[in-house]
Amino acid sequence: MILGIGNDLECIDRVKQMLVKLPKITTKILTPAELTVFLELSPKRQGEFLAGRFSAKEAYSKAVGTGIGQTVSFLDIEILNDTLGRPYFSHHPLEDECHAFISISHTKEHVATMVVLEKIK
Repeated sequence: MILGIGNDLECIDRVKQMLVKLPKITTKILTPAELTVFLELSPKRQGEFLAGRFSAKEAYSKAVGTGIGQTVSFLDIEILNDTLGRPYFSHHPLEDECHAFISISHTKEHVATMVVLEKIK
């Protein structure tokens, strides 16, 4: 049974500007494992990566129905990539209750994400 669906769209340049103004924002959005991946990327890819993770975590919080805030924080959610490069939730607040599926798509200017939460039988 589907428990929730969330989506989000972000402007990559907006996130890149945020990164320039507030370099420590990465530690507010990315978990230590995500930050390790981020730091290995070129500056161009860093902006895309951060925008993707930001958008994905926003989409997750919308699927939960709470948004980012008191119930769910950015650091409660961890998204890594498998050996084929596909993103997956390695940790999320409802992992004992549901499976979380994610899709992240980039264009030159935007990143769009979709999250589906499915109840564990």
